[in-house]
Amino acid sequence: MIIIIILVTCFLLYSRLIGTKGIITKEYSIINSNIPNSFYGYKIVQLSDIHYKVTTDKSDLDKIVKEINLLKPDIVIFSGDLLDNNIKYENKDYEDLTKFLTSIKANIEKYYISGEEDLKFNNFDSIMSNGNFKNLNNSYELIYNNETTPILLVGSSSNYYEDNINSTINNINSEIMNNTKYKILIIHEPDFIDKIDYSKFNLILAGHSHGGQIKLPFIGGIIKDKYSNNYYKEYYELGNTLVYISSGIGTSKFKFRFLNKPSINLYRLRNK
Repeated sequence: MIIIIILVTCFLLYSRLIGTKGIITKEYSIINSNIPNSFYGYKIVQLSDIHYKVTTDKSDLDKIVKEINLLKPDIVIFSGDLLDNNIKYENKDYEDLTKFLTSIKANIEKYYISGEEDLKFNNFDSIMSNGNFKNLNNSYELIYNNETTPILLVGSSSNYYEDNINSTINNINSEIMNNTKYKILIIHEPDFIDKIDYSKFNLILAGHSHGGQIKLPFIGGIIKDKYSNNYYKEYYELGNTLVYISSGIGTSKFKFRFLNKPSINLYRLRNK
């Protein structure tokens, strides 16, 4: 019994004090013949699920900025849950977040969508825009890189309380949808992948799942939130559509991480 108590105590202390700190970069090579030549080597950084001040503090924000800027991304995508409804924020916290977002550098542009926690804060959009992030909620944008052949970037706001993903996709100009060869969809809750025709997209990036937060050997992530029960691992291949899910930075209901360090994702695009 004493050994069990010691092991459980060590597990909890590690998961709370060490597992939730530090940051790693997970790098993925995205290879698809539909990627235009001008996007060969294009770098996309995905940042997700910070849940500021649950287990992520200001010093963690500084580490994230340093890590992202070292990568020199072409675009940065934030896929939701900057804030957390269980935290009472002060004006200084919003100022720190704005400074953090502003300090993140991208060669081309920075985009964001909202997570379900962000929807509860009236000033979320202003924080992101003041941090020079462009709103991609329920909208789309053609991205060019020195040539006339673009890729399509589509974003959907959190679908946790209202299903808006299909209307977002249906509102895309049909000519753009049909004529753009490489298409990327950004969503927050990954389980909504099953509610759309995902074959329309080459790449889907999501967050929300935290990778299960606590990973056990041979089992994987064990903490699953609503709308991340079906998709919570790092990578899925659905026909010709690749799905990557960020494990994120922070925590939400349980302030623990095990075998699942806070992380950002780096995607390098290639056509061969």
